[in-house]
Amino acid sequence: MKVSALVALLFVALSANALAQSPTPNKQATTTRPKSSVVAYDPLAESRRTTAVSLVSALADEARSFHDEMLRARVQARAADALWETDQERSRALFRRAWDAADLADKEIARKVEEDKRRQLATGNSVVLSRPANLRSEVLRLAAKRDRALGEEFLARLDEQRKQEERDAAATRLAGAQQPDKPAPNTPAGLTLEDNHRLELARQLLQGGDAERALQFAEPALQTVTRDSIFFLTDLREKTPDAADRIFSTLLARAAVDPSSDANTISMLSSYVLTPHLVITISPDGGFSTNSNGPSSPPENFPAALRLGFMQAAAQVLLRPPAPVDQDHTTGGRAATYFFIARLLPLFEQYLPVALAPLRAQLTALTPDVPQDVRGESRWLSEGIKPDDSARRDDLQDTLDKLSNAQTDEERDDRYAQAAMIAASRRDPRARDYAANVKDTNTREQLLPYIDYTFVVAAIEKKDVPEVLRIARNGAMTHLENVWALTEASRLSLKENRPLALDLLEEALQEVRRVDGSDSDRPRALLAVMTPLYELDAERVWSLMPDLVKAVNAASDFTGEDGRLGIKFRTKRQASLHTSTVDRFNLQPLFQLLARADMNRAVEIAKAFMNESPRASATLAVAAAVLAEPAPKPRAKS
Repeated sequence: MKVSALVALLFVALSANALAQSPTPNKQATTTRPKSSVVAYDPLAESRRTTAVSLVSALADEARSFHDEMLRARVQARAADALWETDQERSRALFRRAWDAADLADKEIARKVEEDKRRQLATGNSVVLSRPANLRSEVLRLAAKRDRALGEEFLARLDEQRKQEERDAAATRLAGAQQPDKPAPNTPAGLTLEDNHRLELARQLLQGGDAERALQFAEPALQTVTRDSIFFLTDLREKTPDAADRIFSTLLARAAVDPSSDANTISMLSSYVLTPHLVITISPDGGFSTNSNGPSSPPENFPAALRLGFMQAAAQVLLRPPAPVDQDHTTGGRAATYFFIARLLPLFEQYLPVALAPLRAQLTALTPDVPQDVRGESRWLSEGIKPDDSARRDDLQDTLDKLSNAQTDEERDDRYAQAAMIAASRRDPRARDYAANVKDTNTREQLLPYIDYTFVVAAIEKKDVPEVLRIARNGAMTHLENVWALTEASRLSLKENRPLALDLLEEALQEVRRVDGSDSDRPRALLAVMTPLYELDAERVWSLMPDLVKAVNAASDFTGEDGRLGIKFRTKRQASLHTSTVDRFNLQPLFQLLARADMNRAVEIAKAFMNESPRASATLAVAAAVLAEPAPKPRAKS
């Protein structure tokens, strides 16, 4: 019995121990257990990761000798980002190296921008500056994503550089040097280069969901009313309305007492109140310009006190006595003042009636010096003011009615061009008929592709494949735009008609061959076809690789990561520009697919690119795709 008892006790103990080591199934525990980022040991996967790390490390070292300073900074920053999960210390060192390279590159870019500005001023033309690259903000964005402390370190460096620039500017003023004229606020020149950089980074942080840090970084650049500062505040208001309203209120107060504020200043401020993401400005000769970066529906539940503050500031600026015509140096002159008084009158009647009488008197006084086009312009007069479309005049018919008053062929062409653009924006098929009446060949050749592109975008939104194909095959778009349209039609057809999707990609390949062999649009167009084709026929894509290498090497300005589609129309009286990013025009999406299938083969193709930028872009895409895969579990020790 003692032996039996001991055996029984031993059995119970062993059972209890087994239960302790192997718990009974628990549904809740099973469903809440986090997925492991480590997979079972796989020698092939481990070899791929080792090769990817070596590729990135070698590329980062090679980047130090790149001829292009911008590329030098970008590649080292992206290499640091790719290596973060594997080697954080090396990654931090690369981020700092990238920062130093970006600092030098940004200074060189700023020098070239100033040279370009002085050259344009010397010719007597208006200054038109493109938005410069912002390399330090690119490095900062990647570093801050990986390491908050490192991001703060770079932020502190930027702040110190800004303070030094302010000290240098103050010293220059004390020395009596002449200050440059204030740039027009509706252009990128309305902000300093440093402030442009700050807002660009702040936008990226805001899009990433970090509104607090975005505001921290942007606030020094939010001291002046510009198109970009208002656009940022509009975006910020969607995340943190109280903070955005506070800064806007400060801008209002400053603008009201700033002697350089004018009607265009009020228009930009009105964007925040009335037409988010849309800014309207007018030049002294009455030319209209609009800038949009999103939907412009009036904001809901806008604070009444803040709206009243805007109306008071607007009245204060718009009622200033105008300078003599030959001494009026405001950005919009009398034309802008007249138009924006007329535009805001319904709001003054509703919210600040005490200002109505003096504003109407100002309107009457300005009338003789304002171009007829501005006095009769209705297209933007009620945008954001009268939400009921039925209360608005038919701007298309209004434009057509003015044809009888055209004195010259140029005025007549301008009326038809404006009518065509309005009709195109409404998807009205008469747009092409109006464009055909334009006599000037250059204007007509700009206008027809613009109309076709607008119609294709609408057809894609409606998933109207036959309409997309009709325009791509018979319209006036460029070869690259036709390739884009055909690949979009293929994408829309893929789910229900796979053979048609494949045929459309083959048709797009025929269009690619019509692009000039040395044009950078050729590799972009080829990539636009090969990337979606990989899902349908991978072997066909591999067979096209020699064509891609040849196209990339023949296009000296192809970088592999600047994939954009842009359509523009510009005359003396009006301008419109639409741009969008097209990832399929870049090397990264395709080479990520190739890397997952055959890493070594993809690396060999990347090495065949002769120019530094596409070779680096493809190599980083391959390595990043491999390093993004779950890390294999280390080999068990024997």
